[in-house]
Amino acid sequence: MADLIDIDAAVIGAGPAGLIAAEQLAQAGARVAVFDGMAAPARKFLLAGRGGLNLTHSEALPDFLARYGAAQPRLSPAIEAFGPQQLRAWADDLGQSTFVGTSGRVFPVAMKASPLLRAWLRRLDAQGVQLRLKHRWTGWDGEGHLSFDTPDGPRRIAARTTVLALGGASWPRLGSDGSWADLLARKGVTIEPLKPANCGFVAAWSALFADKYQGAPLKNVALSFGPRTVRGEAMITRDGIEGGAIYALSALLRDAILAGGEARLWIALRPDLTPNDLAARLAKPKGKQSLSTYLRKAAGLLPASIGLLQEVAHASGATLAMLPADELAALINAVPVRLIGVAPIARAISTAGGIAWDEIGDDYMLRKLPGVFAAGEMLDWEAPTGGYLLTACFATGAAAGQGAAKYLGR
Repeated sequence: MADLIDIDAAVIGAGPAGLIAAEQLAQAGARVAVFDGMAAPARKFLLAGRGGLNLTHSEALPDFLARYGAAQPRLSPAIEAFGPQQLRAWADDLGQSTFVGTSGRVFPVAMKASPLLRAWLRRLDAQGVQLRLKHRWTGWDGEGHLSFDTPDGPRRIAARTTVLALGGASWPRLGSDGSWADLLARKGVTIEPLKPANCGFVAAWSALFADKYQGAPLKNVALSFGPRTVRGEAMITRDGIEGGAIYALSALLRDAILAGGEARLWIALRPDLTPNDLAARLAKPKGKQSLSTYLRKAAGLLPASIGLLQEVAHASGATLAMLPADELAALINAVPVRLIGVAPIARAISTAGGIAWDEIGDDYMLRKLPGVFAAGEMLDWEAPTGGYLLTACFATGAAAGQGAAKYLGR
């Protein structure tokens, strides 16, 4: 039997939610160890920061909180206590000052996640937090001790309190594989099915279109589904479509596809032009220009946008050359794209579903497992990209850490 190690608090998961929970516990005077199955901490956090770490967002707090939809009432207290302003102050205390970009998103001046993480780990080490890597959590043993698989064999931990911060099920190669769901379900904890969020979708492209335009952007477009319209960019993939504007609609599209098998997305390729303006431009003589050249010059369309128009027209049994100027103008700003599937959860940016809110107390302790707290993407919430995901992970991690410290009587 593995030797038993005794500590005050175990934090399982070395992402932002887990590390901030550990920091709260250490500041309260607890002996804390953070366990993670990977060989390095915060792998997904580091990946998110490669193109510029979008830490949070600068919009007014009421608007910020509204981004969490149905989960807003449960998340609001944690975010109000450790939200955008507090997160920026926290980063500043680590020597990683932040700035507000033109879109309102907040980034560290260094842009990358690695300088912030290094400073954070140094501070945690100075606070006495132990980091135990390559420790894959396998649940509890018959005596209620935490069990881990390690390169040196099984290990058991006796912790007076535990914070679970194992993430969702997106990017499993970085450590968040959702395997914790079965472990908690066996303890009677209700788990809402894990689903992809901020994800791409499958479209029935022709092989010709997919081969030619995969990886091509659709810039400055407006995407609509149901009552919602989003401005931004998207990208054609071999199997379908993804990108920032798609992610903003992903919850609505996903739920529609899961319920009915498909969803029809509408794309306005030149949303700043009225139908009359577009029709007037397209009524001009084409001369000897090819149709693609004409559409590029007259309507200002990118090659991928022209290809998409041709793909949709061909699927309906028509050709663009057959359409009069007013019908072509109407199509340009209302391109119907039939989506027939959701991209796999392993390719999603984040996860919806998780531990049902009824299972969680106001202090983030699991009602059926006294002394066990949960935070981050393990909980049943989702949010768009733009800093909202990270902020809620930090906020719930801080709340769970404070709840665990209170449980210890600290």
